[in-house]
Amino acid sequence: MIETDHILLEKDGDIARVWLNRPHKKNAVTVELLHRLDEIIVEVDNDPNLKVLVLRGVNNTFCSGFDLDELLSDFIGSTTAMDVAVLSAKVCDRLYSMNTPSIAVLEGYVTAGGFELMISCDFAIASDDAKIGDFHIRRALFGGAGPIYRLPRMIGVRKTKELMLTGKLLSGTEAAAFDLINASAPADQLDQAVADFAATLTDKSPFMMKLTKMCIDKGLDADIQSLMVMEHLAVGNALQSEDGKEGVTAFLEKRNPVWVGR
Repeated sequence: MIETDHILLEKDGDIARVWLNRPHKKNAVTVELLHRLDEIIVEVDNDPNLKVLVLRGVNNTFCSGFDLDELLSDFIGSTTAMDVAVLSAKVCDRLYSMNTPSIAVLEGYVTAGGFELMISCDFAIASDDAKIGDFHIRRALFGGAGPIYRLPRMIGVRKTKELMLTGKLLSGTEAAAFDLINASAPADQLDQAVADFAATLTDKSPFMMKLTKMCIDKGLDADIQSLMVMEHLAVGNALQSEDGKEGVTAFLEKRNPVWVGR
């Protein structure tokens, strides 16, 4: 366990567990936390032994957003106000773009900046009674780390407007029906649901995980002909890789593959 005041990193076999650690503020984000999270993302992505990043909050709360005391004292009404948006967007984009797949585990409040962290993860699994929503509009604020470009790609424009313009909060059950998250589970079954989901990722080729994730992330940002070229190149890389050869060979030999990550 590697600890700072605001965030914890636990390396548990092939899983990196990252804990937001400000329970007295419902794990609200600070500038210090964002900088440390940025470092952790790079560290995890550069560690070949880690296959999945699991992002969670201590004390059964994910994250209630940016710390409003810090926001009011350091940014609101100041020429540095945009700085916090730039930093938040940078860290969320690094989380979204990292090679290692990420899972957000949602409990308690998942609002504002916490909501932005959630939509920057590849997957999200929630407790049935979580409270999930953009929420910014309730405080006459605007989210600066992804809602207008990540959310419509996930759930469509109408549902995005419903969340962002009403500030409504969804339970985990409702968020799953909304196609906002992957799954919801009763609180006492959440840990097992996360473990089961992570297991479906850790047994795959890290090389193909990286390649496939990269292509999917770009899949809505180009025309079909350009994406066909990217797809052709991805197929070529897969067929020339050691893991590609191992995957086919292991299947034909009726054994489990042994991945080398290249």
